[in-house]
Formats: sequence, C-alpha cells, structure tokens
Amino acid sequence: MPAATTPSRERAARSLNGYSMAALGAAALAAAVAGVLAQAVAANVAVLTAAAGLALLGLLVLAGLYMLLPNEAALLTLFGDYVGTDRRAGLRWANPLVRKRKLSLRARNLSGSTLKVNDKRGNPVEIGAVVVWHVRDTAQAAFDVDDFENYVGVQAEAAVRHLASAYAYDEGEDLAPGEHTLRGGLEAVSAALRAELQARFQAAGVEVLDAKLSHLAYAPEIAQVMLRRQQAEAIIGARHKIVQGAVSMVEDALRALSERNVVQLDDERRAAMVSNLLVVLCADRETQPVINTGTLYN
Repeated sequence: MPAATTPSRERAARSLNGYSMAALGAAALAAAVAGVLAQAVAANVAVLTAAAGLALLGLLVLAGLYMLLPNEAALLTLFGDYVGTDRRAGLRWANPLVRKRKLSLRARNLSGSTLKVNDKRGNPVEIGAVVVWHVRDTAQAAFDVDDFENYVGVQAEAAVRHLASAYAYDEGEDLAPGEHTLRGGLEAVSAALRAELQARFQAAGVEVLDAKLSHLAYAPEIAQVMLRRQQAEAIIGARHKIVQGAVSMVEDALRALSERNVVQLDDERRAAMVSNLLVVLCADRETQPVINTGTLYN
C-alpha cells in the first residue's frame, strides 16, 4: 500500500511593510536617475555603474510589492517550496523571487443543483442544499487537492446523496419512535449534513459555516400517489381525534345525567343515547332531528 500523504499545514510567512519598501525602491531609482544626469557629460564609469546598480536594486525592491485586501491571503512559494502564508491586509513586501498566489478567505455560497435520489424507504425524492463555506487552511486548499472549489462541489453533492439515503422523507409506522425524517427533522438533518460536509472538506482545508436543505419534494412520478397518502393519513388522524373527543363528551353527558338524577336510563336506552350522540358528534354532515311523539320506549 502507498504511504499516507502528510497533510499540509499553513504557517505564517515573513513579510515587510510595503510602504517603507516602496519608499526605499523609489529612493534608489531617484538616486540612480540623479547619478546618470550628473554624469551625463563627464561619463564617469564608476558613477554610472553605481547608478545602474541602484536602478536594479530599486526595480527589485518594487517587484517584491503586493497588495492584500481584507479576508485575502497570499501563499508564498520559492522555487516550488512553500514558504508561508501572509494574511496581513495592505501593501506588503516579500522576496521578489517568491511567487505570490492570492486566495480569498471570504465566505462563499454553494447552491447545489437539485438531485434525484432514493430515501431510506427507497422512494425517489428531489433534494437540494445550500452550503456556506470558507477556506480555513490555505496550504491544504492549495497543495493537498487539485482544485479545491471543484472538490467542494463534488463532495457536497456526494454528502447530500448520502444524507438522503439515511433518512425517510416523512414519518410512518415503519420508523422507530423519535426517528428524524427529512421533512420533519429539519434541524437534526441540517446538523448531520454539516457534520458530514465538514468531514469531507477536512482534506481541502475548508470549514463549513452553515448548510441547510433548499429543496425537498417527492419525485414527479410518485408525487401524486404520496399526496393522496398524506391526505388519507390526515383524514384518519382527524377522525381519530373527533372520535376521542366525542367519546369524552358522551361520558361527561352520561355522568352529569346520572349525578343530577335528571333521568334514569336502563342499559338499552343508555346504549341508544350513546349511539345517537356519537352519530351527531362524529357525522361530517348536519344531522336531522327526529321527534318522538310517543313515550321514551315506543
């Protein structure tokens, strides 16, 4: 097996204040120009040589200047060797032979495309996510992966696909009590997505700031079937609650009649009264009263 690659680690680079170095370079160029002008007639070789040296020094000093904006870093490499990373904003100066690669440290948004995957039950669903991230370790981002922006995009898609397969879209009798779903456990699902993304982005020196689902729906081919299923479950749940409430009301009515001795009912008439009250309370249409012109038993 090949040996494991040691992850790169960012270290601070040594750089100087760019304004003082710019002044030094400009002074060297000015001195060189003054020397050439002073010896334009006499043509003193020694003076002209010194002026040329000053001009070369001034150009080298100016060539080492670079500008950094807030939340921007510069990776310094010398002949392929990593020297360090400079995160100090403003005009800076480093060895002119050092290659300076700028890299943004600002937060970035990744709005992934809508993916079609199977949830825990095997039902096809459409899912999408928005990820907020930024570069935490510039050395890892630059040297440990080929293209860290493309790496983030590919790994984010893989994480969303894996997340969708680990959760059911909606609640059901086949799930354990308290088990989270994609639709009902948004906070838990978002936390799981952030954790998986962070684990996948670790190799690229990227930190996840936030991650949430931006789109969630059943795939079109089963959307209508699942909609009817949800409607049926809602109707069953509503009916169950109505029946529970009606039974409680009937119990209270019978108890109140018995305690106040309003009327004495035998088991048969009690059962009839219970039946009539349940019909009235549970019916989804208005009930029509029937007037009894005889006695209670006829």
